[in-house]
Amino acid sequence: MPLSVIGAGFGRTGTMSLKLALEQLGIGPCYHMSEVFKNSAAPGYWEAAADGKPVDWEEVFAGYRSTVDWPSATFYKELADAYPDAKVILTVRDPEAWFTSTQATIFASRIFEDATSDWGRMVLKVVGDLFDREMSNKAKLIDVYNRHNETVQRVIPAERLLVYDLSEGWDPLCSFLGVPVPDEPMPNTNSTEDFKRRLGVEVAKHAEPN
Repeated sequence: MPLSVIGAGFGRTGTMSLKLALEQLGIGPCYHMSEVFKNSAAPGYWEAAADGKPVDWEEVFAGYRSTVDWPSATFYKELADAYPDAKVILTVRDPEAWFTSTQATIFASRIFEDATSDWGRMVLKVVGDLFDREMSNKAKLIDVYNRHNETVQRVIPAERLLVYDLSEGWDPLCSFLGVPVPDEPMPNTNSTEDFKRRLGVEVAKHAEPN
C-alpha cells in the first residue's frame, strides 16, 4: 500500500506520540525507529539509502500506511517524491528542549560510538552524519535542527505540509488529514523516562558488534 503520511520531523519532536495518533486515526501501521528494530533487514535498506543507492521503498514500507521519526525523516524529500499524494507532517518543538532531550536519550546511546555492527553503521550514516557525528555539540545540533525545519518548509508545498507541535492537540492534525477528531485524549508518550525504559534496551542491544 502507498504511504499516505510522511513525517519530516527529527526524532525527539513527539514522533512516537504522532505514530500512535496516526494509528488511532486509522492511518497505520506507522513506521518508526521502533519498528525498524523488529526487522533485521532494515539496517541494510537505510544504509543503502544513505549511500545513495537505489532503494525499493515499497519493500521498505510493505504493510505500512505512514512513517515518522528517523530513519525515514532523513529522506523525507525522496519519500515525498516517491509518494506524491502523501501529506507531510513536520513535528517541531523548542530547539533548546529538543537538544536537552536528545542528550538524555538517543544521542547518549553508545550506538553512535559503534561503526562495527549493521545497526551502528546505519544509525551513524542516517542520523549521525546529519550532525557531522558531533552528537553533543549544542551549537551544531541546534543549527542543523533549525536549518532542517526551514528546508522542509521551503521544499514541501504549503498545501501539502503541516508544521505541527503536538501540544496543539488533535484539531490541527485532524483538520489537515481530513478526519474526525477522536473523543480520546491525544497520545503523549516516549518521554525521556519512557525512552530509557523501552527503546534504550533495544538501542544498546543492536549496538553490540556482530
